[in-house]
Amino acid sequence: MKNLLTFIGLAAVMVLSLFLAVITGDYGPWYFAWLVGTTMIVLISAAGAIMFDRQDEDQQRKQGSTH
Repeated sequence: MKNLLTFIGLAAVMVLSLFLAVITGDYGPWYFAWLVGTTMIVLISAAGAIMFDRQDEDQQRKQGSTH
């Protein structure tokens, strides 16, 4: 049953993708690049924020242990 639901879900995604490809026409690659670029910017920003927080925590831990 789980495999059937997975298959139906993936088929729905494929149909939606084909529908969007037909609707966007020549602008499809531009929209695809925009979506991928926006996603990458968000993920890279989140990773940078996590790294900054981690470095800040390490720095505060070092300062706290020496005083």
